[in-house]
Amino acid sequence: MGQDPKRVVETGYDRIAERYLGWMGEIRDDARIRFLGEVIAGLPERATVLDLGCGAGIPCTAALAEHADVVGVDLSARQLELARARVPGARFVRADIGTVDFRRASFDAVTAFYSIAHLPRAEHGALFRRIAGWLRPGGRFAASLGSGNDEGAVDDWLGAPMYFSSYDAATNRRLLGEAGLEPMIDEIVALHEPEGPAVFQWVVAAKPFG
Repeated sequence: MGQDPKRVVETGYDRIAERYLGWMGEIRDDARIRFLGEVIAGLPERATVLDLGCGAGIPCTAALAEHADVVGVDLSARQLELARARVPGARFVRADIGTVDFRRASFDAVTAFYSIAHLPRAEHGALFRRIAGWLRPGGRFAASLGSGNDEGAVDDWLGAPMYFSSYDAATNRRLLGEAGLEPMIDEIVALHEPEGPAVFQWVVAAKPFG
């Protein structure tokens, strides 16, 4: 593929940011609300949470910000502009989730909903290892992951080119385990998007104590 996947994602979301917000609002059975609840239920007092691929900040960053200090990361400048307006109490960083870095043991939870599938799959394992390093002992990682083998392709999506890449569910489980994250929830869930069903692997994994 001749195109830079990171650039495709950045410019794509800059173009469709508002359209994406409206489109997400049409998904009736979005599993993010349930999995946000799993994260929030495990937060200690004065928690710090990292939201990777935060987009425009709703619903995830906003919900997390009611219970914790939140850092949102996104590659799209337009998405972050919308997020800062909607969640003024959070801190936002414009960066590639595949290369951004933080201090070890600096977060009580990390979330990544609908974002890791935009990262070349060869980078997924390294990202999981970095997430495990950022988490404090007992901290939770919640994410939606692609559930099918996709080496990486650019497709037209919501009126702009967009890049997607993923492993199958078994490979995702192996990579999470190799990163030192212990599974708590691991489910294949079909969402009903406006164009039809879309299947994701939804996971919550914890960094063990000790």
